[in-house]
Amino acid sequence: MNNRHRLTLKGRTTAFTTLSLAAIAITILLLSGCSSAKPKLFIEQTELDLGDVVNGDIISRDIVVSNDGDAELVVASVSTSCGCTTAQLDPMTLAPGQRGTLHIEFDSGAHGPDLTGTLVRQVFINAADPDLPEGMVELTANIVAPVQE
Repeated sequence: MNNRHRLTLKGRTTAFTTLSLAAIAITILLLSGCSSAKPKLFIEQTELDLGDVVNGDIISRDIVVSNDGDAELVVASVSTSCGCTTAQLDPMTLAPGQRGTLHIEFDSGAHGPDLTGTLVRQVFINAADPDLPEGMVELTANIVAPVQE
């Protein structure tokens, strides 16, 4: 093998090694951008006992909702199991460690003036948490008749 042929092979080997190292470096950079960070929905109170509620009263409660994860938590929707209950979350996007307020209103008279007894309603929080895509708060109220004077 002559010297010129050896130089050509050596040049190709060097070029191949350089390209291989560049590909490995790019792969490492791309993989480092793929973190295992994820959001984590946390609802401070998942059961809410409203106790005795006079039929016709509207009860309001605020519950703390937070993102205990290490990626942004986006809440797609907040819904309720019945029209007698409304709920809003502010804000709908929570940064890691951020807290929000879930405002719930329950209208005990929505089903008519004669309703009495125990009612159970739910508030659903649909969020981009891979471990808990739907959080829930359950409200319980004992509807009592208004006092007749």
